Amino acid sequence: MIRDSRLAALRIQMASEGIEALLVSTPVNVAYLTGFSGTLGYVFVTAKSAYLLTDFRYLGVAREQAGGYEIVNVGPSVWKRVAELAADEGISALTVEGEHVTMAVYNKLLEEAPELAVTAETSPVNRLRKVKSMEEQDAIGAAVTLADEAFLHILGFLKPGVREREAALELEYFMRRRGASGVSFEIIVASGKRSALPHGVAGEKRLETGDAVVLDLGCILGHYCSDLSRTVFIGDVSVKQREIYQTVLDAQLTALQSIRAGMTGREADELARGVLAARGLAGHFGHGLGHGVGREIHEMPRLSPVSDEELVPGMVVTVEPGVYLDGEFGVRIEDVVVVEETGCRILTGSTKELLCL
Repeated sequence: MIRDSRLAALRIQMASEGIEALLVSTPVNVAYLTGFSGTLGYVFVTAKSAYLLTDFRYLGVAREQAGGYEIVNVGPSVWKRVAELAADEGISALTVEGEHVTMAVYNKLLEEAPELAVTAETSPVNRLRKVKSMEEQDAIGAAVTLADEAFLHILGFLKPGVREREAALELEYFMRRRGASGVSFEIIVASGKRSALPHGVAGEKRLETGDAVVLDLGCILGHYCSDLSRTVFIGDVSVKQREIYQTVLDAQLTALQSIRAGMTGREADELARGVLAARGLAGHFGHGLGHGVGREIHEMPRLSPVSDEELVPGMVVTVEPGVYLDGEFGVRIEDVVVVEETGCRILTGSTKELLCL
């Protein structure tokens, strides 16, 4: 079973990092390991044992969903129960997920389990999640396909007078109606001068003739996310808008043609950034080229000027160069791809033809 293989992989990772026992508290990591869908859950893993801790509300659900894990009622204090399990297992050192555990929670654990040596570290589960199995790639692909369908649908909705927020609501309704459990982030519909805002979430502005419209959308389908950006134009497109669009497209295509396993996130970023720099536009591309996508919309690895992490087969990342001219307009084009040995496999199917609606 998938969760059995993930638990086995986690134990190998823990052994390689010298982790005696791990407490997983990040909800997405708990679900990734166990399949548990409740809103309160902790996973406690040692070399020999694996527990899912929850409260009385979810005990039945946990037994149904988390096969292979011993289900434990946390009782009045999860931290005391963790300390008891550690004592039963002869555990003296516990690692918690530093990305998720607050100082208040960390101090509470130290108070209620003084006999444990507790350290907060980067979660080994996050490292496992960076490389997607074929089942995960297929799930992301299905979510990407739904985002593609939503983009095609919205083209018939966009016209002068339509508010940005109306377009965003239409996109969300379309994806939910077709099975999405939600959007993977707040949908961006940014038009005119607002399209120069990289994260210009939809507002009250109405679309106008001559507007560039940046659309950034995604959904959650089967627990996995999608992410899609396209830029379209309303009624007319200027020479400058056309030139910038082509430049961003050239930057993206250059990256897509060369991204492969073995290069670093920095090298991938430079593929696109170099094209923009050659045309005097590098200063208008202020974010990284991309990020990992999976159960969360932003995961590791990063494709950015500061990422020296090596890409490996099975990583799923976005490739999304953009140019943002403050006070004028912006353009972003984004696909989701799977990193492979000799290149990358593009999951996104939406057209990149310049569209003037």
